[in-house]
Amino acid sequence: MSATPLRLQEAVRALAAGGVVACPTEAVWGLSCDPDNLAAVERLLALKQRPVEKGVILVASSTDQVAALLEGLTDAQRSKLALSWPGPTTWLIPHRDLVPAWIHGGREAVAVRVTAHPGMAALCDAWGGPLVSTSANRSGCQAPRSAFQVQRYFGAELDALVPGAVGGAARPSVIRDLVSDQIIRT
Repeated sequence: MSATPLRLQEAVRALAAGGVVACPTEAVWGLSCDPDNLAAVERLLALKQRPVEKGVILVASSTDQVAALLEGLTDAQRSKLALSWPGPTTWLIPHRDLVPAWIHGGREAVAVRVTAHPGMAALCDAWGGPLVSTSANRSGCQAPRSAFQVQRYFGAELDALVPGAVGGAARPSVIRDLVSDQIIRT
């Protein structure tokens, strides 16, 4: 089952009300919320038992949704992004104080991915911009690959669940630093 317009509208209403929603991504199920809503991000982090200092990923359906973060990048840096997006690569990009600290965790860079997953992209499009994306598990637990596992972890604590299946990626997104080209997570 994939995300219907009705289910996407339900998820967008939940997001607008400060809710946390679950959605399949390229490799695992993720939790999403409005990145500009501190209370929503705090709730998501509490569900995951994750400290704010770790930061979270911003996921978008297109580079247009994160265009402000891409301004000022070199042509070489933009080329790196273009080669891997849309897809399961998350890049640490200098945020230049364009995103709140509860997103970047107090670091100089923010994690950004342009998703290739149709369900996650549809959710970002329905929302009208990027969303928080982090695996739908409590810290230290296995990242879920099915809606059943998400329900087992969180049950009624979620405000919506966007139906669908995870993509074909075997592991969560690779995280790379755009400036140093260092691989942070494989």
